[in-house]
Amino acid sequence: MVKMGNVWDRTVEVLNGRGGMLAGIAFATLFLPGAINAAYRAYVPATLTGQLLGALVMLGTTVVALWGQLALIAASSDPANDRAAATRHATARWLPTLAVAMVLALLVMLVLVPGMALLAFAGYDFAAVSRGMPQSQLSAGAGLGSILYFMVALITILFAGARMVPLYAVTLHERHGLGAIARTWRLTRRHTWRLVGVVLLFLVVLTIATWAAQSVSGLIARLLLGGDAIATVTFIAAVVAQAVSAALTLAAIVFSAQLYVALVARDAALQARAVTPPEQPIADA
Repeated sequence: MVKMGNVWDRTVEVLNGRGGMLAGIAFATLFLPGAINAAYRAYVPATLTGQLLGALVMLGTTVVALWGQLALIAASSDPANDRAAATRHATARWLPTLAVAMVLALLVMLVLVPGMALLAFAGYDFAAVSRGMPQSQLSAGAGLGSILYFMVALITILFAGARMVPLYAVTLHERHGLGAIARTWRLTRRHTWRLVGVVLLFLVVLTIATWAAQSVSGLIARLLLGGDAIATVTFIAAVVAQAVSAALTLAAIVFSAQLYVALVARDAALQARAVTPPEQPIADA
């Protein structure tokens, strides 16, 4: 059984030993794209064209962040990989990993579709809400059914997603395509509750830390720049929150890489134990 405390200790060791290189990759692929996206949202008018271009910018930053995660995993899971080797491995496995990520995103969307259908049946007008118009009263039965469905769906996604924590490390190191999903599921067996706890803890810390950073920095920027500089205040607050998010995400990515290393070592030990014949007692002469 892999102990999460040991994985975290290894994560801290890697961050201390290779922190400079990892921070450089994280800055270029996690923080900077997020800052660009924040600038676009703050300064570009929310017209239809602006929203479409904004979606493209968000898509581009997401793709860059995926490549960055692969580079960070390569750099943090194998001490022989320098920055050049890490980026080379990330580039080689970027498209297969993107395909796996798209399949998982599609599965999540399919899981949520019945809840959306229940909301529509209850009278929820998605088009009106997107235009900022008030929502009419919903049908009680269908509305309650949609809430219950979303609760069950989100819990299911949480547990399944926790089992997928080392997925990108599997796609990077084991040259799997969609088979990486099944491989990751096998590796994380008997660790579900521990991984759920880790994921929940990370989400809580991430939410609180980014909210606090955004609120405090936004308040300071508003006091310094005045109430008229709404766009600039929004941008500054978003950038500070992005910096905190990038730092915590870096730690989570290194943790996932070290978790993969530990799970593979445990799996190899179990397989070796299964194929090693038991020792035969030596007969008395």
